[in-house]
Amino acid sequence: MVWRCWGEGDPLVLFHGGSGSWTHWVRNIGPLVSGGRQVWVPDLPGFGESASVGRDADALPAPMERALAELLGDRPVDIAGFSFGTMVGAFIAAQFPQRVRRLVFTGAPALGVRSAHPIELQAWAHLPPGPELEAAMRENLRILMLSEPDSIDALAVALHTANLQRDRMKRRRISRTEIMKETLPSLRCPVHGIWGEDDVLHRGVQDRLPQALALAPGFVSLVMIPGAGHWAPYERPQAYNAALLSALAD
Repeated sequence: MVWRCWGEGDPLVLFHGGSGSWTHWVRNIGPLVSGGRQVWVPDLPGFGESASVGRDADALPAPMERALAELLGDRPVDIAGFSFGTMVGAFIAAQFPQRVRRLVFTGAPALGVRSAHPIELQAWAHLPPGPELEAAMRENLRILMLSEPDSIDALAVALHTANLQRDRMKRRRISRTEIMKETLPSLRCPVHGIWGEDDVLHRGVQDRLPQALALAPGFVSLVMIPGAGHWAPYERPQAYNAALLSALAD
């Protein structure tokens, strides 16, 4: 498993989304380090540069705990998860409660709250490098990840393309269940949410998110970020970083 680490201070672990890598957090790492945190960011197993260990998020808690023990001993950590990474964080907190001091969720699936709007992404795997592939990536970023057209910049396209091409956990399905809804009541740590106001996963049902997250006994707060879609840490990094540092200081 490949990890990257920056800074000194209390450890903060960032878990990326599905079909992603550590680069989902590229606009957040520096400000979080400047905010006084030691930031650890893995490529989760099956993504980026890390080897595969299972077919879905529920296979990852034990190997992630072993890695954290090797890197940090028995030090508790704060975990911020994005999308697929929220499930990994929640499962670790449920199975290894002594490890997790605080959880922050962004764009979590499987909460029992789902938009009625269909998400139909463009096929791209058959396309060679070139304008057609780039156009498909831009369109899929628009459909799923980012709210504002100006947010779909060259960096977003490059990161998204590289991440998708290295995704080796393509049969994952657990995000389509209600596994987070079922897991939240068992969590012992404080839980915060930071969501893009226009997250397509919850478009039209955002008002149900506080009640869904409140299934966690330690639910503290939910911050909605205007002008942000699903990939809020990238699209509105200044607002997101401020909200995350505030949650971590609570």
